[in-house]
Amino acid sequence: MTRIDYREALTRTGVMEALQPYDPHIAGTPPLGLDLPGSDIDILCHAPDPARFAQILWDRFADCADFRVWQWSRDDRPVLAGFAAHGWQFEIFGQAKPVSQQAGWRHFIAERRLLALGGPRLADVVMKWRRTGLKTEPAFAAALRLKGDPYRRLLDLAESDDAELSRLIDDTR
Repeated sequence: MTRIDYREALTRTGVMEALQPYDPHIAGTPPLGLDLPGSDIDILCHAPDPARFAQILWDRFADCADFRVWQWSRDDRPVLAGFAAHGWQFEIFGQAKPVSQQAGWRHFIAERRLLALGGPRLADVVMKWRRTGLKTEPAFAAALRLKGDPYRRLLDLAESDDAELSRLIDDTR
């Protein structure tokens, strides 16, 4: 079965409207054009009241296939929820900090900037690594020959200017 475009899946589920009070942002591989058949749709939210956020998720999505939700008692841990709809797995993260400060969003921004600077050549190399089974951050780290923890390295790159990112990309050619 061919699944529909991720944007159509978002529209059909109404997930963005349901999460609108929580400043939802789409992250992950579909908007980067790096998704594989098993890729999911990540939605990052600012949820200063985790209990209320979890209740909204239960109320709105509990009837969806594969629905699940996790909530930890530590303040800095996100509420995580997931469900399946329209051929996609949805993963929702609600954290007390604004989305712009969340690691997942900062990874996404760094990846988007790298792809804008590196163009199709970088995207092709990242996809080559993704097809071997690597997750997105490790695939970028492999493509750019980054040493150390790939998640930490992508967070560090989020703070780099375009000239630094361009040099990094050029060094891999």
